[in-house]
Amino acid sequence: MERIHIQATEFTPHITFDPSNGLIELKGNSTPHNSLKFYHKMIVNLEEYAIRGTKDLTANVAFRYFNTSSSKCLYDMFKQLDKIKKKGRQVTINWYYSPSDEDMYEVGKDFSELMNLNFNFIELAA
Repeated sequence: MERIHIQATEFTPHITFDPSNGLIELKGNSTPHNSLKFYHKMIVNLEEYAIRGTKDLTANVAFRYFNTSSSKCLYDMFKQLDKIKKKGRQVTINWYYSPSDEDMYEVGKDFSELMNLNFNFIELAA
């Protein structure tokens, strides 16, 4: 499993996966033309982390917008994080949202109800 660092673009989020420090960051907009292809490397690395990873994980998630296909990929990532938790490692999701964006807050709540993960909901400064 390798460190991943992807710069944000107009259509894709900033992504960092730092397995040596147990850190994941997803920030920005996610409307790639092919979400499955864009998120594939991240999902594969999480699958490998579920097998070989030893550290607890913290995921800082701060999306402004994501489309339906990105939502499916996020669900797949959270499923991998749930597997990691079941292997005895602590997994925390810090879900950041704008106070003016109730929809993003609700999407985070929906994910938290689908997964057995520790979600913290953090309101961004206005």
